Amino acid sequence: MVENRTAREKALLVEPDTGEWDAEASLAELYDLVRSAGAEPFGAVTQTRPAPDAATCVGSGMIKRIAGSCREYGINLLVFDCELSPTQLRNVEKETGVRTVDRTMLILDIFADRAKSREGRLQVELAELKYMLPRLSGKGRQLSRLGGGIGTRGPGESRLETDRRRIRRRINLLSGKLENLKKRRDLTADRRRKDGIVTVALVGYTNAGKSSLMNALTGADVSVDNRLFETLDPTARALRLPGGESVMLIDTVGFLRRLPHRLIEAFQSTLEQAATADIILNICDASNSDAPSQLNITRSLLADLGCEGRPILTVLNKCDLLPRIGTLPMIGRAIRVSAKTGEGLDELLNAIEDNLPEYRRVRVLLPFSLSGLAEQIRTTGAVESEEFTDRGRILTARIPASLAAAVRDYLI
Repeated sequence: MVENRTAREKALLVEPDTGEWDAEASLAELYDLVRSAGAEPFGAVTQTRPAPDAATCVGSGMIKRIAGSCREYGINLLVFDCELSPTQLRNVEKETGVRTVDRTMLILDIFADRAKSREGRLQVELAELKYMLPRLSGKGRQLSRLGGGIGTRGPGESRLETDRRRIRRRINLLSGKLENLKKRRDLTADRRRKDGIVTVALVGYTNAGKSSLMNALTGADVSVDNRLFETLDPTARALRLPGGESVMLIDTVGFLRRLPHRLIEAFQSTLEQAATADIILNICDASNSDAPSQLNITRSLLADLGCEGRPILTVLNKCDLLPRIGTLPMIGRAIRVSAKTGEGLDELLNAIEDNLPEYRRVRVLLPFSLSGLAEQIRTTGAVESEEFTDRGRILTARIPASLAAAVRDYLI
C-alpha cells in the first residue's frame, strides 16, 4: 500500500459546470469534502461548457491554465467535482504533472477512513472494487494510481495489480458476506417487531448533527466531530419517552448531494434501517443556508427507499447558532432543537410519542384493584403473558395507543 502523506496537500478544486447540477452548491460541498479528507483547499476554477471534454473534462485551454496555476502556487492535488474516465484522469495528470482525484474517489477515500465495523469496511471495499474494475488498464501507473483518494486509504496497490478475474471473485465474495450480514440484520429487525420494539431512525444530510442529537437524547457516546461522514456504521440506543415508553433510536449514515450510485448501492442494507423504521426523524442543520435543498435531497432519497406512509418528522438542529431563527423558506412545519444546549428536546420527545404506532408492547404491574383495566387490555389489545405476584398481576401485552395514558404509572 502506498505510504500515507504526513503533510496536508494543497488542493485546487475544478468544477465543470454543464448545467446538470447546481454547480455553486456542489462546489461548496466539495470544499467540505476535501477538508474532511485531510487536504487544504487552495481555491477553485469553474468552467461552463455544454458537455465534459472527452480528453481532459475541461478542455485544452483550461487545462493549460490549471497547470500554470499548479506550478505558480505549489498545488499538488487536483480534485474534479465529477467522475473522470480513465482517459481523462490520465490526460489531466500528464498535462499538469499533478496528482488528480475525482469526486467519487474522494468520497470513497473518506468512507475508507471512517468505516469502523466489519460490515462498514466490507461495504466500502465492495464500492471501491466496483469503481476500479472498469478502470483496470494493466499499465503500471494507471493501475497503481487508483489506490484511493487523498489519503490513499483504498484497497492498495497490490490488490489493484491483480487481474480482473481475481477482483470479480473478490466482489462476489464480499457480496456474499454482506448478504449474510443483511440476513442477520433482518432477523434482528423481525425480532424487534415481534417484541413490539418501536424503532426511530435519525436520517439526514451528513454533518447535520445526528450523532450529537443521539448523544443528547440517550446519553450515548457516539463519536462526534465536525466533519462529513463522521458516522458510517449504524448505532442503536434505547430512548425512554416522557410517557415511559421505550423506543430504539438508530443513527444512520449521512446523505450527500450527488452521492455516487455505487455507494448508495453498497450501503443499501444500512440505509434500509431507515426504510423499516416506525418513525423517521429528518435532521437538518438549521444554520446551513442550503437547509431547504438538503431537506429535499433527504426526502427524495427516503422516497426512493420506500419510506412513504410512515411518520417523517422534520427536525432543525443547531438552532443555538441562529437564536432568532424564523421560518426558513420551503421548510414548513419543523421541530427546532439544539443538541448542544438541549433546546427543543422535550418538544421532540413529545412529537415522537405522538407518532408512535397504534399498538405498542408494554410490561405493566397492575394492582388487583385494577381488574377493569386488565380486562380492557385483554379486550382491546393482546396479552402475551400474565403472572400473579403478591403486589398484583404482571402483564406483557400489546395495547392500543388509547390505553397508553391509563397504564403509564404502572409500566415496569
